[in-house]
Amino acid sequence: MKLFLRSLFLVLFILVIDISPQVENVPLDHPVYSFFKEMKVKNVIPYYYEDLPNLSRHQVKSYLQQIEEKLSGLSSTEKSLFDRYKIEFYEVLNKETTTYLFNSENDFGTNLSEAFSNKVKYFYAYAEENANAFIEFIGHYYYGQQFEPSVNNAHLFDGGFGFRGTVFKHLGYKFSFLKGGSAGNREVAELIEPKLLQNYKWVENMENLGNYDFTEGYLKYHTEPAEEMNLSVQIGREFKTVGYGYGSKLMLSGYGPPLDFIQFNFDYGIAHFTSIHGSTVGEYSSNHTERYTKYWAYNRFKLSFDKYFDIGIGESVVYSGRGIDLAYLVPLGFYKFVEHSIQDRDNGNLYFDLQTSFINNLELQATFLLDENILNNLQDFDTYKNKTAYQLGMFWYEALTLNNLSMIIEYTKIRPYVYSHVDVKNTYSGWGVNLGHPVGPNADEILSRLSYNFNDWMRLTIDYRYIRSGENIYDDSGDLIKNVGGDIYLSHESPPEDENAIFLDGIRINNQIVNLNLRLEPIRDFIFEVIYNYNHQDNISEAVVHNQSYGEIRFTLNY
Repeated sequence: MKLFLRSLFLVLFILVIDISPQVENVPLDHPVYSFFKEMKVKNVIPYYYEDLPNLSRHQVKSYLQQIEEKLSGLSSTEKSLFDRYKIEFYEVLNKETTTYLFNSENDFGTNLSEAFSNKVKYFYAYAEENANAFIEFIGHYYYGQQFEPSVNNAHLFDGGFGFRGTVFKHLGYKFSFLKGGSAGNREVAELIEPKLLQNYKWVENMENLGNYDFTEGYLKYHTEPAEEMNLSVQIGREFKTVGYGYGSKLMLSGYGPPLDFIQFNFDYGIAHFTSIHGSTVGEYSSNHTERYTKYWAYNRFKLSFDKYFDIGIGESVVYSGRGIDLAYLVPLGFYKFVEHSIQDRDNGNLYFDLQTSFINNLELQATFLLDENILNNLQDFDTYKNKTAYQLGMFWYEALTLNNLSMIIEYTKIRPYVYSHVDVKNTYSGWGVNLGHPVGPNADEILSRLSYNFNDWMRLTIDYRYIRSGENIYDDSGDLIKNVGGDIYLSHESPPEDENAIFLDGIRINNQIVNLNLRLEPIRDFIFEVIYNYNHQDNISEAVVHNQSYGEIRFTLNY
């Protein structure tokens, strides 16, 4: 026993002598992710971990250092963006570039006046060799105005704090919370902020004022036991996305609720491995006995060949009705075979993806998803057993020879019954929201997007989506007439009356959606967004047209 403890102590000592500063993650909505994506397509950085993009701050710094080596090939706007992020991520605390409200070195008036400077801002900050801590005030105000089909508006306002930092040079931590309220029309509020539908206080709606709250928090340990080898373990709650996808992702789109999870990452050279075991909940029910926990387990292995392509294979499984199953907690194993060994109760899928990097300024990517019936019935395109989906996309940077302009074209097709399961509690969803691509089964989408950086603080994005879907057929009493596989909460019978599942069968609906987003950050950490959305919905089967449009102004403050 003593020998074991000595050996364990020696291993831990070896792990912690390496320095890996700022282990905590950068939130998914940070604009540095868009910058890295464009630099990757431009081949300024050879690799970017975008299929699991919750990057730690030291990873962000590493990518910025790679960009710094090639500054001469960047446009003036790209150089300005680099300078902006360098100030934020290179130095822990620098009084020339950083300010915080409760800084004893300055009087309070000076600290308050610097809130309107372009310095990086904190409510409070502390840093020394073995520990640092940053406290930020976080606040939002959203105003939404619906124009069609009727004129309504809503206000959302919230505030809270975020605490983050790294201790002992390897252990990152984060804790944040927001508490908010609303005024105006509830439906408009849910339109401008869909995540309200995944919040208990909002959905419960038991108080006079519509209110909501969100919280995240985690611990993350990272080490580099050898050169170019990275090992990390994280436990906590965080919004996550998984997989490729320019518009939305087939595997984990990020539109669902935050996951409570344990995550293991290992990177060495060209090999990258990730294992996640997370939990969420089913649809909300006012009956306490009908509420339940469901689990989402995920493994992925990827090979990255610089300047050529990345190729990967991943798998996931959704299960419920019991506690954590150790069979899925082990990171090394093939989930489909594991599921068979525990009597085939769960909802598993497998996917393959590919992303190219051999052409400067042009990237191609593809994802192919197989739900349940792995590699069976692929030759029969119309059978209900062919639960497959695929996505093909192109990212063109400096499109039409214009600096700072990116163009995206992407096609997604999802066959009937994908994401569904014979056990409704095992659908691929959390809080009643599809965890995968939001268009859902029996649908396809064409996405085109233009994004342009006017400068380092102004970015315009224009989206056009054309979505076709086939929905299940019901009579006037709400009774099901025909199940065409268009609802993730309604799987097929076993066996079904009709073994055919024709793509886009059922009530045919076409949506044409235009979205404009202008993001402005004239003063660092004072962020404005102006959004306009128009949706033209054409129910071809019933000859009914429905238009919906709204505008939105968002303000975010991080201090």
